[in-house]
Amino acid sequence: MPYRLQKNNHPAGHGRAYEIKRVRDMAEGEKPREKMISDGVGALSLAELLAVVLGVGTKREEVFSMASRLLREYGEKAIAAQKDPLAIVKELKLPEAKACQIVACFELGRRLFQKKPGGLITIRNAAQAFAYLKDMGALKKEQFRGLYLNNHYQLIHDEVISIGTIDASLVQAREVFRPALEYGASAIIIAHNHPSGVLKSSREDAEITSNLLAAGNILDIEILDHLIIGDNKYISII
Repeated sequence: MPYRLQKNNHPAGHGRAYEIKRVRDMAEGEKPREKMISDGVGALSLAELLAVVLGVGTKREEVFSMASRLLREYGEKAIAAQKDPLAIVKELKLPEAKACQIVACFELGRRLFQKKPGGLITIRNAAQAFAYLKDMGALKKEQFRGLYLNNHYQLIHDEVISIGTIDASLVQAREVFRPALEYGASAIIIAHNHPSGVLKSSREDAEITSNLLAAGNILDIEILDHLIIGDNKYISII
């Protein structure tokens, strides 16, 4: 069940509702910008840092509520790796200007501080892929994700391919292999999470895997594995 935003920043989903504290209701020393100035940037949580980047929210959603929702529904690593603002607009119903702010922020960090090729993460097997993707187990929505590797099995791109119910008719091979061609990947590891925590592959999972393996053979791009991730655990389909 997807989250829905009600009035007064009360997100609801999965049979429960809760309130995210609004910045204007916080004590002066708790507000993100004031906290950064008084206590230093290291004192801020990821949601607080993202709220500072976004600046203000919208009429429908207060800025801290927005920042918290982005991290909760998209995932920390996934939002940092996303380079297409329109994908954020589509998946998270965010204003285009806000999506551009987020993508620009993380792109700036990449250009200034990203490690050189010798420091890239190497992922050769399911256990290493899970170590990188295990935060997906905490997501409340199903997410389909691709890790794109060079010929040395180093991670060169991480992409959220879709958010929502994973269906064989909706997961198109072209959406999975487009980033591989764009970034020159030699291999891909695909993964999706089960918010229920039940790790059991379905007929749709098997069909998706079979279709992607066949497409990879044609394009000469290997599908190394397909993981299903739950709360701190995983299974491998391939």
